[in-house]
Amino acid sequence: MTLLMAALSAGLAIAGVFLLVIGLLPRRATEPGAPAPPSRGPLARLSTGWRGLAPGRRRLLAVALIAGAGVAAVTAWLPALVIVPLAILVGPVLLSDPPNRDIEVLEALDRWVRSLVASLLTGKSVPDAIRSTRRQAPPCIAPAVELAAARLTERWPLPEAMAALADDIDHADADAVAAALIVAGQRGTAASATLEALADAVQDRLAAARDIENERAKPRIVVRQVTIITGVALGLALITSPAYFAPYRAGLGPLIATVLALVYVGALVRLQAASRPPPRARVRPTGTSARDRPLETGGDAVTPFGLARGQP
Repeated sequence: MTLLMAALSAGLAIAGVFLLVIGLLPRRATEPGAPAPPSRGPLARLSTGWRGLAPGRRRLLAVALIAGAGVAAVTAWLPALVIVPLAILVGPVLLSDPPNRDIEVLEALDRWVRSLVASLLTGKSVPDAIRSTRRQAPPCIAPAVELAAARLTERWPLPEAMAALADDIDHADADAVAAALIVAGQRGTAASATLEALADAVQDRLAAARDIENERAKPRIVVRQVTIITGVALGLALITSPAYFAPYRAGLGPLIATVLALVYVGALVRLQAASRPPPRARVRPTGTSARDRPLETGGDAVTPFGLARGQP
């Protein structure tokens, strides 16, 4: 009876890990107005989720499950069926440094604005400078800059094209750059000085963001080192000193070990979420694009940040 319960628990654990990984994967967005797919049984959804995985994810998932089963067979410790796959699938993601889009966008804006300044110093207008520097934009913002250059070529007004550029980049500092470009284009003179001052401000903001990221990385480095050392020590103890895990082999011991591992994973998830910078509020520049242009403005003046008198 004990062996039967152990086998049943092992099967449920493997299926639970597989379903957890499938559930965490992003799903394909459906077209607006498209009918919802018909509901299917758990096995059908499991099969569909497996086929929808990329080949690399399938191999990683298979290796994780096989490794968990192998460690459980060698050590005769059932919690390894859950803990080992979790360590392989989730551990590298939770212990790695999360991407910081703030720094990426600030670096890209700094480089592109400085190339705009160099182009404006040759006597070009703001739209011409945007068109001539579109291929110098870093990859992070290159698609948005290409679209902005195409809109200006299609004779979009500069405010509308810059508002659309800010929406495409979707970042608070991109709003400031778009507003500065609108002001520089309207003045016609001293545009390079305006953008050069903006580039200096972006560089200061980038230096501050890097300092903040370095401070946020310190706890992650400590947790990474502690986790790796602890995992290696427990793995060696599991193989060389089975008696150390004797309390976790019978009764509620395996369940307690699994719960403790899941609690630790939850703590890593919380740490990863806390180390991500919160999104800053955007201030959308004026010049609404054609796709969302209001029918009437009511005669109110609009500032470069889209705050019109009389608007709610």
